[in-house]
Amino acid sequence: MTDPAPPSRSPRGPRRRPRAPRRVDVRRWLGGIRLSGFMVIMLGLVVLAAFVLVPTVGTYLEQRQQIAALAQTVQLTEDEIAALEAERDSWKDPAFITTQARERLYYVRPGEVVYLVDDDLPADAIPAEQAPVSDEVEEAQTEWMSQLVRSVTTAGLAQIATGPVIDIEIGVPDPTPSTTETPAG
Repeated sequence: MTDPAPPSRSPRGPRRRPRAPRRVDVRRWLGGIRLSGFMVIMLGLVVLAAFVLVPTVGTYLEQRQQIAALAQTVQLTEDEIAALEAERDSWKDPAFITTQARERLYYVRPGEVVYLVDDDLPADAIPAEQAPVSDEVEEAQTEWMSQLVRSVTTAGLAQIATGPVIDIEIGVPDPTPSTTETPAG
């Protein structure tokens, strides 16, 4: 037969009272630290290593940034070289040379007539610098949000007016020259 558990114990285990927080005596704790000669030497070496390595790491990071900047400069230069080589290759094409001569130097083929319009507006028709609209900031009469909603609503409800469809035939000029011209001579 089994003995029943004594009545003072609960089935979950003994009940414990909450402990009051223990106070740590800092003086006793610091007094318990014993520094040996080996520990002092090792601590000194760690401090010395920090003094030696911090500037070295800073120099390393600075050099890495310089290398990245120089690599970017090299990439930009290579892109510029590629663009110049492409332009050089385009100058080997006779059609490109002809186009450039016509656009830049205004060269024409024999028999062509070229009209250059240079400032076709009279001096009084050329717009002057626009004066400022106002020296003071003016406040709008309505709120922009309500005006936006009103505009969208009006556009959505508007009926589209369509007019009659006009079919216009575009005439293509005849590529053969006319025979009505008389030869000079």
